[in-house]
Parts: sequence; structure tokens; C-alpha cells
Amino acid sequence: MTQRTPATDPWLWIFLLSGLGNLANGLWMLAAPAYWYATLPAGVPDFGPLNEHFVRDIGSVFTMFGVALLWGAWSAGVRAAVLALVTLFYALHALVHIWDTGRGFVGPEHWGIDFPTVYLPAIVLAFLTARLLRRESARA
Repeated sequence: MTQRTPATDPWLWIFLLSGLGNLANGLWMLAAPAYWYATLPAGVPDFGPLNEHFVRDIGSVFTMFGVALLWGAWSAGVRAAVLALVTLFYALHALVHIWDTGRGFVGPEHWGIDFPTVYLPAIVLAFLTARLLRRESARA
């Protein structure tokens, strides 16, 4: 088996970029919740008035995900567990959006608004998690 280096390990790059993205979003939510709420191109205000405490609570989660994914970038042994947990959050988050849009809590335009920032990440993460878990079980 060929030893992977950082340049040839695609999982390192997946975890690194995902970690940095989650970390950046989380820190933005923690540092400037009102600005995040008003300027994120995801129609967040459509879901209700700003609650800075709640935005910071969720920002803490995204910050934690960022740190965990960065840990997974350099520690292959934790990757499957980290990715599975991050994926679970993103999938549950997507289901909440499906429920709220489907029941008319927000307008039908949210099917499109939420696709790039809610549904697509959940789909991509589910695909990556399945792939990583298959790879890990084949190694066992």
C-alpha cells in the first residue's frame, strides 16, 4: 500500500476546507451575530426575529465542528466519527428546513434559497460519510 502524503490525501483537503469553512462561519456567528443574521444570503430573517444568544449558541456548534474537522484533517483515526457527527447535524438541520418550508412557515422560495447552504451540504456530507465508512470497513 502506498503511503499518502498531504499532497496526495484527498481526505486531508476535504477535512481541511470543511473545517475552515465551519470555523469561519462559527466565529462570524460568535463575533457579529446581528451582522451574520442580516447579511448571510440565506433568508435567515424569514425564520423569525434576531436572537443574538441563539445565533451565538449555534455559532458555538459550527466552531466546534470546524475544530473537529481540522483535527480530522491530520488525524485519520478520528475522521469517520467526526464526519458522521457533523453529517448528522447537517442532515437534521436540512430536515428541519424541509419541515418548516413544507408546512408554510416560510415561503416556497426557500426551497431554492436553502438548497446551496442547507440541502446541498447535507447531501454532500452524506455521500462523503458513506464513502469514508465504506473505505474504513474495507480496511478492517
